[in-house]
Amino acid sequence: MVRCAFVGLGVMGFPMAGHLQAAGHLTTVYNRTASRAEAWVQEHGGAMAATPAEAAAGADVVMMCVGNDDDVRSVVFGDSGVLAGMAGAGGAATLVDHTTASAEVAREVSAAAGDLGAGFVDAPVSGGQAGAENGQLSIMCGGDPEVFEGIRPVIGSYAKATVLVGPVGHGQLTKMVNQICIGGLIQGLAEALDFARRAGLDLEQVLAAISKGASGSWQMDNRARTMLERHFDHGFAIDWMRKDFGIVFDEAARLGASLPFTELADQNYQKLQEQGHGRWDTSAVIELLRED
Repeated sequence: MVRCAFVGLGVMGFPMAGHLQAAGHLTTVYNRTASRAEAWVQEHGGAMAATPAEAAAGADVVMMCVGNDDDVRSVVFGDSGVLAGMAGAGGAATLVDHTTASAEVAREVSAAAGDLGAGFVDAPVSGGQAGAENGQLSIMCGGDPEVFEGIRPVIGSYAKATVLVGPVGHGQLTKMVNQICIGGLIQGLAEALDFARRAGLDLEQVLAAISKGASGSWQMDNRARTMLERHFDHGFAIDWMRKDFGIVFDEAARLGASLPFTELADQNYQKLQEQGHGRWDTSAVIELLRED
């Protein structure tokens, strides 16, 4: 049994923390809205804390899954932050950040954790809400190999694949690669499905014919039919993808990388936001191709 703390009980963190508790790890949670933490304890057991520091106190592994760089800093630093709780226990724990954030903030938090003698792994996830609920996330990690090996069995409670891709910050950079891929894949799938519809093809037969070939993908398997049904109240929200794309574009500017397809995808998501659909799944981009 590992003593765990989980900070941030959104659509991803709530089930992820639940898998920890179900795996036999003694888990204490914190959420900015306390009623969410109360609901988690009622559903899963475990315990809740009034501050990130209280949640982290005495924990062997502290996980976070919050919104952005500013949110990370708000729950990590200060008298009520997780590092304060870890320091009170001597710092001999590991902090794991599942937030999709910048590589810069990952290195910043890693340095502060290191000053306490604590380990740090940046570990953004892919797989969406369904992956979190089913314990089938893919986790891309950046950190020291020894620290990573120490926490891999624990985060394996909610993962189907956990890979150390490099040093601190490389987990976040890999998540950026992931989001670039998704933006292009969904745009291509939307255009293909709209083309097939306009051509009068049997769309089920089309998908049966191509889904196991070179064009097949997770997006095709999991989103094509919901796109055709015009069902978008699920999955990864456009608002979240645009937040992630902002991180991508900032890093691309530093690298001198050109991302024309990603910029197009972002523009399309902006249009959907302006139409009031920011909480729709990213596959809603197909709606921009439909006739009025």
